[in-house]
Amino acid sequence: MKPFRFGVSIWHVASRADLAEKARKIEALGYDTMSFPDHLNERIAPLPALVAAAEATSRLRVGTNVLNNDLRHPVLVAREAAAIDLLTDGRLQLGLGAGSIRSEYDQVGLRFDAGRARVERLAEAVTLIKALLRGDEVTFSGAHYQVTGHTIAPLPVQKPHPPILIGGNGPRLLALAAREADIVGFSGITFRDGGALPPDVSAWRAPAVDERVRWVREAAGEERYTCFELNALVQRVVVTEDRHAAAEELARRWPALSADEILLSPYLLVGTVEQMVEDLQVRRRRWGISYYAIHEPYLDDFAPVVARLAGK
Repeated sequence: MKPFRFGVSIWHVASRADLAEKARKIEALGYDTMSFPDHLNERIAPLPALVAAAEATSRLRVGTNVLNNDLRHPVLVAREAAAIDLLTDGRLQLGLGAGSIRSEYDQVGLRFDAGRARVERLAEAVTLIKALLRGDEVTFSGAHYQVTGHTIAPLPVQKPHPPILIGGNGPRLLALAAREADIVGFSGITFRDGGALPPDVSAWRAPAVDERVRWVREAAGEERYTCFELNALVQRVVVTEDRHAAAEELARRWPALSADEILLSPYLLVGTVEQMVEDLQVRRRRWGISYYAIHEPYLDDFAPVVARLAGK
């Protein structure tokens, strides 16, 4: 079993000082990573924010969770990732995804392809990004990208490249992550009709997590399966003495799930600090998930769990 790591996904940044204060607090509380999502809304653009967060801290890793592959050419992603890793003294964690929100594509005039095509495009992008970050001269001709005789400079500090997280929920994307990523990220969410319909969270149920871990294991093969981390993006942290009442309340928010299913899900943490510590240990034994990212509003509530488990 791999040691526990914990990260925080940042929602809002008001200023440079605000970002620096959040980064220092997250580091002081024992979290390993501060990450930023990639959406065309009020969230700060992730790549510049990484450098500012690292500048304010000394050990905190900074990352994307996750970049929408369709918004950037992979050559530019590789160049920017290498520069960020250099400027942060080797603290970048590069998270990549296939994109999922149709309205964002519509707003900027991009075609929202079927999931299969988006994952195939991401697969080509990952091949290019990894080769460029290794320092290879890349010539590539695929269905989606063509690159001729290109190299990048300067190269990243981390070798052969910064750790790559590939995150999502579907079988094709998780199979890609199993083959190519250093960190396989489970989101547990399917955005139906590109986000036009309420998201499907049926994959939050424990048997669905069993299934996804099996997909990853089969796609990776036994030897490679031991080499990467499994990550889950936690959607709610509720510290309470009455976990069943809290789970019933969450079940009203997500009526497809029962309270018992909520209490078994790795995407929802409910109970006392002691109960959460025990739940995370049980889930690591069952699924191998050792790296959890929580959303910014819960970083204080979850900090006692981090203090108990980080690095263990």
